Amino acid sequence: MNENEWLIVDVESTCWKGAPPPGEQSEIIEIGVCRFNIETHAISDAESILVKPARSKISPFCTELTTLTAEMLRDGQTFEDACTYLRDHYQSGDSVWASWGDYDRNMFAKQCQSFAVPYPFSERHVNLKRWYAELAHEGNKIGMDGALHNEKLPLLGTHHRGGDDAFNIARIVRSVLERMGQEALNRKE
Repeated sequence: MNENEWLIVDVESTCWKGAPPPGEQSEIIEIGVCRFNIETHAISDAESILVKPARSKISPFCTELTTLTAEMLRDGQTFEDACTYLRDHYQSGDSVWASWGDYDRNMFAKQCQSFAVPYPFSERHVNLKRWYAELAHEGNKIGMDGALHNEKLPLLGTHHRGGDDAFNIARIVRSVLERMGQEALNRKE
């Protein structure tokens, strides 16, 4: 396992203002991913993987939040193909991976089980939201946008787009490591 390179992951899922409509369930529709080298602080291979929903439709609320539309996702990969791509291209099963909170990890676990798809990641997950909250002495409710503000970093791209959010999360980690040094990594869970 390469301990020096982490995969930063952020997912977007189908969502509604209230409960899902009958017969629909929240599912991953975009996987943002990038590599982050914890020694050099380099961010690379940032991309957005669009996933065609199989068990839900894109609501107007979801489009308003994420900018993703049904038309954009029509040619997306299946969830299974997206997981295979993560394993093949990013060696996700052999990598430390990180996300802002546990939502992404929980969505992958739930959807992999529901779709009978092998889990694409290693068990080495870092909850960066909790890590940042401990380092910044913030409550665990600080969002990515609040952390960007604290680090005096502008939001690059579109908030609630997986690829842009993964890249911005990596920028937060880089900012913390440049400000506090590598010892900040000792606080990770």
